[in-house]
Amino acid sequence: MNLKSLAKDTAIYGLSSIVGRFLNYLLVPLYTNIITAESGGYGIVTNLYAYTALLLALLTFGMETTLFRFCNKEGEDEKMVYSTILRLVGGVGLAFLVLVAAFLHPIAEALGYASHPEYIACMAAIVALDAFQAIMFSRLRQQGRPIKFMSLKFAFIIPNVLLNLCIFLVLPRFFGRFPAAESFYVSMDYGVGLIFFVNLLCTFCVTFGFIRELKGITYGFDRALARRLLAYSWPLLILSLVGIFNQVADKILYPLVMPGSEGMVQLGIYGACAKIAMIMALLTQAFRYAYEPIVFNGSRDRNSPETLADGMKYFVVFTMLAFLAVVVYMPVLRHLIGRSYWEGLAVVPIVMMAEIFMGIYFNLSFWYKLSDQTHWGAIMSAAGAAVMVAVNVFGIPRWGYMACAWGGLAGYGTAMLLSWFIGQRKYPIHYDLRSILGFFTFALVLWAAYHALSSVGLGPWPLMAFGTLLLLIYCAAAWKLVIVKH
Repeated sequence: MNLKSLAKDTAIYGLSSIVGRFLNYLLVPLYTNIITAESGGYGIVTNLYAYTALLLALLTFGMETTLFRFCNKEGEDEKMVYSTILRLVGGVGLAFLVLVAAFLHPIAEALGYASHPEYIACMAAIVALDAFQAIMFSRLRQQGRPIKFMSLKFAFIIPNVLLNLCIFLVLPRFFGRFPAAESFYVSMDYGVGLIFFVNLLCTFCVTFGFIRELKGITYGFDRALARRLLAYSWPLLILSLVGIFNQVADKILYPLVMPGSEGMVQLGIYGACAKIAMIMALLTQAFRYAYEPIVFNGSRDRNSPETLADGMKYFVVFTMLAFLAVVVYMPVLRHLIGRSYWEGLAVVPIVMMAEIFMGIYFNLSFWYKLSDQTHWGAIMSAAGAAVMVAVNVFGIPRWGYMACAWGGLAGYGTAMLLSWFIGQRKYPIHYDLRSILGFFTFALVLWAAYHALSSVGLGPWPLMAFGTLLLLIYCAAAWKLVIVKH
């Protein structure tokens, strides 16, 4: 595979994802220091954004991956593929908005937000716009235009961060002179509700950056092509829904299994601590943005299995490095969230490992995407989701939010193992298991050594110095056995 191209695109996509998410991370200490854990306000944010992620998967219904597959398929009109997909997703999004508007109050009551139906309306508009934009972002990736991709991501992130800072740091300063503003602020759960309206405003403004991509909708609509697109994408829809459900089900289930204000408080603690673990999700996403187009663009090449094998090895090596880095520098990273949330930090390593399993599962998933056997993805993801839900439902009443972390690990682990065993029979790929398992085990041994030393009461700075030494040892091994050897 073209390692230089992969590294270059990963760096650019990673800049938009990692730097962009880092800017959003600036909001986490803001939220968790102003919105205390005891208020449950951050639980509302965690819960509603979980629903949004699930709905986004529903409204894109696998068309992001379908776009890559059909635009690089012989005999297909690339422009017609893009236009047809854009119209399909846009039409579904519009229908979704009409349904939510028609049944807004019953939906809000069912979700536990009867006193704030405007939150539900706002989130529905956000998810419909996000779904439509997701296709245009995929078009940029498919065309190899990471700079514009990055620019538009920042066009959302930077105004969103600035407006949130204004809501929580600037606006309260004027309450004495404007009592009506204070009253409105309090009615929005002390500013929590305004988070969603700021998101909607920024999402809407980004649409204007897609003027060129929006013109693609005029290329036409091919009904026969649409049927083939939907036939390919419906298993991906189930796969995507189940995959996202694996990520957010704990945040949806928690208030249902543990209702009341205490459930929202505990959910807020878990959601805040899981944000630290999302560093792993950022790396996985950056890798995916660069890696997916390379795989599909090279799918006609006989070297595609080698590409998949190399990609898996690099992914495991670098994500285990990230895992070690987060664990080692936890005494610093924990300050990303308010002190009232620190009691939940024990979930971070477990959630990170779950994210690694999810990333491995993503890399394994190419066997059924390239062989057009996408129904297998739906089956394996559903099995993982069933395991995850079972752990959450039975575990939350006993172990609280720790059950959420272990549930994610068990769910992703199940899907990962199923994909490996079934994939080796249906689409054999010779992965470098010796290197993959070797680095995975080596990283866990280093983590165990760090954990053993941390249990003796060593101060944070000497402990991080020792951890840095372990990281350098791991990097030296990775450089010698993977990079130089390649």
